[in-house]
Amino acid sequence: MRANFCDPGHEYKEDLNSGLNSAAKGGFTGVMVMPDTHPATDSKSGIEYIINKTKGNIVDALPAGSLSHNCEGKEIAEMYDMHAAGAVAFTDNKKSIAKSSLLNRALLYSQSFNGLIMDFPNNQELSNGGQINEGAVSTELGLKGIPALAEELMVNRDIYLAEYCDSKIHLSNISTKKSVQLIKDAKKKGMKITADVNSYHLLLNESELLHFDNNCKVTPPLRTKDDIKALVAGLKDGTLDVICSDHTPEDIENKQCEFDHAAFGMINLQTSFAAANSSLNGKLTLNELIVKMTSAPREILNIDNPTLKEGEQANLTLFNPKATWSLQEEDIVSKSKNTPMIGKELTGKVYGVINNNQVSTF
Repeated sequence: MRANFCDPGHEYKEDLNSGLNSAAKGGFTGVMVMPDTHPATDSKSGIEYIINKTKGNIVDALPAGSLSHNCEGKEIAEMYDMHAAGAVAFTDNKKSIAKSSLLNRALLYSQSFNGLIMDFPNNQELSNGGQINEGAVSTELGLKGIPALAEELMVNRDIYLAEYCDSKIHLSNISTKKSVQLIKDAKKKGMKITADVNSYHLLLNESELLHFDNNCKVTPPLRTKDDIKALVAGLKDGTLDVICSDHTPEDIENKQCEFDHAAFGMINLQTSFAAANSSLNGKLTLNELIVKMTSAPREILNIDNPTLKEGEQANLTLFNPKATWSLQEEDIVSKSKNTPMIGKELTGKVYGVINNNQVSTF
């Protein structure tokens, strides 16, 4: 439900075709593409560019449109035109909507065509300059921390705005225990809130940063083991609806540098299912995990769910949930290699995908 393909603008990191190749290797037959490209996907022509360029691929590319013009958080983008052209949601991705008035207008306007507004809850004044999770590890390493409060304040604000507008909203990249509780309480009140978590936030915690691994520098940052327990519990009880890859390619220059200057993000499409499966084994059933990665996103995005019956077009992933494997650098089909998963033993291996009358096996 959330992957960055850097196309147009930064195709040296990833382009639409290489990104979809990564998705296929990870077992995905459909991926929602984030809009904060250069230029941003904030118009009908931008949506059509993605749809036309990926036509005929074994993996479906579902474009998200920018919520604001050029993802600048100032003016609402041409949401209706993008919706008519094929946009399935509206978001500024990791550029959290700081202006409450803008998000308020977007929530109200989107109701006229049943559009989905997504927001990454992050108070930029509190997180600005932060490198990793604020806590014992950031203190030990002498790095400025990103407090959990930066996320939780915005989760609370987004919930209040959605309630005020009587609108649905999807909260992205949830990573803290308190955020899970806030969303759980809102859902108990009957509010139309959905939320996702990144698969790597379920597997990796802040201790991974003790060796200054730039590939573990992500936003939101890797959190504590207690946060991970809360995220897993939130998935189990339905508070968190979706597991995402948050695939974020970065080139060597942006990762192989001083930690303070390294870019945030990791690639994760090829390892997303395995990361989630490895961390959730014995905590969620295999069927619950599959729902969080396949049918739940489609329901939230209001797109058709494939059915497995005679006469229907095949849309399948072939995998073994018990097979163990480890990612090697030469196995990566993304243009970028920024991942801490290389060499880690993971459980759950993909062998192929079938979609759009095509078969691809690995």
